[in-house]
Amino acid sequence: MPDTHEVLNQVPPLVDYDVAEDAALLDGLRREGAAWAEDEVHELGRLAGSARGQEWGRVANENPPKLHTHDRYGNRVDEVEFHPYWHELMTVAVGHGLHAAPWRDNREGVHVARAAKVLVWNQAEGGHICPISMTYAAVPTLRHNPELAATYEPLLAATEYDYGLRVPATKRGLIAGMSMTEKQGGSDVRANSTTARPAGDGAYVLTGHKWFTSAPMSDVFLTLAQAPGGLSCFMLPRVLPDGSRNRIFFQRLKDKLGNKSNASSEIEYDGAVGWLVGEEGRGVPTIIEMVNNTRLDCVLGSTSLMRQGVVQAVHHARHRKAFGANLVDQPAMANVLADLVVESEAATTVALRLAGATANPDQQAFRRLALAVTKYWVCKRGPAHTAEALECLGGNGYVEDSGMPRLYREAPLLSIWEGSGNVAALDSLRAMGKQPESVEAFFAELDLAAGADARLDDAIARVRKELSDLEDLQYRARRLAEMMALVLQGSLLVRFAPAAVADAFCASRLGGDWGIAFGTLPAGADTRAIIERAFVS
Repeated sequence: MPDTHEVLNQVPPLVDYDVAEDAALLDGLRREGAAWAEDEVHELGRLAGSARGQEWGRVANENPPKLHTHDRYGNRVDEVEFHPYWHELMTVAVGHGLHAAPWRDNREGVHVARAAKVLVWNQAEGGHICPISMTYAAVPTLRHNPELAATYEPLLAATEYDYGLRVPATKRGLIAGMSMTEKQGGSDVRANSTTARPAGDGAYVLTGHKWFTSAPMSDVFLTLAQAPGGLSCFMLPRVLPDGSRNRIFFQRLKDKLGNKSNASSEIEYDGAVGWLVGEEGRGVPTIIEMVNNTRLDCVLGSTSLMRQGVVQAVHHARHRKAFGANLVDQPAMANVLADLVVESEAATTVALRLAGATANPDQQAFRRLALAVTKYWVCKRGPAHTAEALECLGGNGYVEDSGMPRLYREAPLLSIWEGSGNVAALDSLRAMGKQPESVEAFFAELDLAAGADARLDDAIARVRKELSDLEDLQYRARRLAEMMALVLQGSLLVRFAPAAVADAFCASRLGGDWGIAFGTLPAGADTRAIIERAFVS
């Protein structure tokens, strides 16, 4: 090989490592009562970081699903064909209970264990977590119809991935989808025009068009339609109990920016049969529990992408030399990397705290408001964080081979999914207005860190002042959500994170000693100690 082809100063691949070697994640897992799951989290982590797991994710993403509306003879089939590696990813996720399994498990911290596993396994490929999330979120909503729940919940929670179009009750396990938005309404689901007519036998007949349906190959869907009593929630199977196809027709798959391995579709209900979940006219309150649980998964998704991005950036900087030294040892790069680690750790810590509150009846008021502001802020930070992590690799990060462009394309989804920025920010106002006790619970959580850091105390006081001003609340919705999310993250970090991380967070995010871009931490930040939080062997 000619000397000009000698490969020098290139970073070795980050492969065959344990994704779960994440101090913030493991600390949170233990703190929130799920230490019993640590071995399984590491098992998933090793698979996610292995050459095999990485190949599954890459190939599934590069070979997106294909829609087949008709067979060769012209018969409707409405099938979505996936690459075999998609099914491998799904088999692992379901087998480890990342879907609805926690709802059938009474162990302490079971939702935290599930969150930790999502944080780890999502780093193999984010697209397949969509149907996993839908299935997780469907169970508490389905319980509004005890008869349906008795039939379908055990199958939704089963740890066997049994794909294929058959009568749901005959399968070993089920996957659930969600179908809410319509082209004329988007997030304004009360504008939905799909109709549901009582069939006279307890079922309803639905007619309409859905603009976004998550995971169209699912076995059952939760959907909204206008019944005689108003907007209502229904469950529709793809195959009816008698074995006939339900009249659910796939129109097209969306050609998305990212999330390529996952199918998102437009569908038509042309006399589709469904069953009422909850009361007529109570569709939004019924399905909102599902929405709130998928919002937690939005936070987990963004957090997972942040972690993967910063690990890739730190790995690159530890092995790449420029101007006579490793990048990680150069002050400007150290500032950027440390800033990215702080953001990642803050997201991980609050995500696991919210997961810990999921099944605790005494913490639902706190979770309601905290989840709304966290969904807004963490998911909003995701794209900027991923872009900066990509830039740490320079031109190599802009090349598909690095894997960073896939993270970058995936990152905006989590802020859009289940309510984009304005919807999430306004939902925090709605939570405070309809559930004043959520404000008390939120500040009670912050009070646990009182006196630990003067900058945090001052920031909490500013939030209280902002909330006391009732003028132009909707105009200030984003500002309020951002401030509340930051003080919540700060309160958790000063209680649980290493001093270097907590101090850097409070100085920059709360104390105002910070620029606009990442890499503007103040002088005195212990960047070396912070960056080591993202080291992997």
